[in-house]
Amino acid sequence: MKKIRIGLARMHLEAGEKREFLPSFVAHLTRCGAEVILEHTYGAGMGFTEEDYRTAAQNIQFAGLEEVYQQDIVLVLRYPGDEKVRWMRPGACLVSMLHYPTRPQRVSLLRGQGIEAISLDSIKDPFGRRLVENLRAVGWNGIEAAFQALAPIYPPPGIDSPVRNPIKVTVMGAGAVGMFAIQAAARYGNETLWKQRAAAGATGVQVTAVEYDLTNHPTIMQQILKYTDILVDATQRIDTSKPVIPNEWIGLMREHAVLLDLSVDPYHCTPEGLQMVKGIEGIPQGNLDQYVFSPQDPAWDLLPACVDTRCRRWSVSCYSWPGVRPKECMEIYGKQLEPLFQHILESGGAQNIHRQDGFFAHALAGAMLSRWPA
Repeated sequence: MKKIRIGLARMHLEAGEKREFLPSFVAHLTRCGAEVILEHTYGAGMGFTEEDYRTAAQNIQFAGLEEVYQQDIVLVLRYPGDEKVRWMRPGACLVSMLHYPTRPQRVSLLRGQGIEAISLDSIKDPFGRRLVENLRAVGWNGIEAAFQALAPIYPPPGIDSPVRNPIKVTVMGAGAVGMFAIQAAARYGNETLWKQRAAAGATGVQVTAVEYDLTNHPTIMQQILKYTDILVDATQRIDTSKPVIPNEWIGLMREHAVLLDLSVDPYHCTPEGLQMVKGIEGIPQGNLDQYVFSPQDPAWDLLPACVDTRCRRWSVSCYSWPGVRPKECMEIYGKQLEPLFQHILESGGAQNIHRQDGFFAHALAGAMLSRWPA
């Protein structure tokens, strides 16, 4: 049987995006029989050299970016962009976080290029739980960043004071991300800092969980917002064309309030108006280069004209919260992907995956573009 060639590409998105798979994962691919071609300087952002990868897996190759995208399977954590997708051969398979439900243009391009795809965020067990995820890092990293933004602007007597009121955190959404956010908020997003503040007698945190159903009652929500210090969006909306919190409601919040975006839905405008909006309307979309925005940041004014941005507070948003700690993130993703790639390679490629062939086959088949509803 011909060996399957897997290309591992770097993410040329922002300087802060350093996540690439670790040498131990590359070694696993080679043990499973794959030929692995890595882009030159792969892993450099996390301190790895080409020699580190060769030591772990002797028969790997390094190549230029375009050659990497010519392989049978291309693995890159985040969607690489339309231009690079067009480099791929028809019939090849892209394995990435593709977010089919909210990226219809992306799905259309992949299909038009004749490319198979496996969306990492759609690989789920029979109970609907994701097999490739780092949702704990989403909740904890986001909450930690929100508290870091709040600390210097929190009014007297200050965030460390034993006589201040409890910090009120409102978490919208009680799914997996929301539950991690609730746990993290009770600890300021940082266990060490929580222990220090607790030992000093600082007043703690009051966390309120708001399920999506409650957000449909404006009078109740507006009253909650008036007393919220950190507002967290961890919702999963069926209709992403309508915000959970319209921009005008932000004006009801305290001047020092911080808005935290964990859902990271994008904005999308058409000539007909707003087609997709963040759960908290008007806040900027951040990335690993910048994820904290003051009310005066120019990023607010760069949003599409159809988005209402008139009411502003400190905002914290990142396209990929796990990337704040890249090595820890990629160790987790690698462990989760090892059995999945072993099944792909043992099957002779994605085209030979059949849902009835066991647990991993069922999970992978449900994430394949060719089996995604048109």
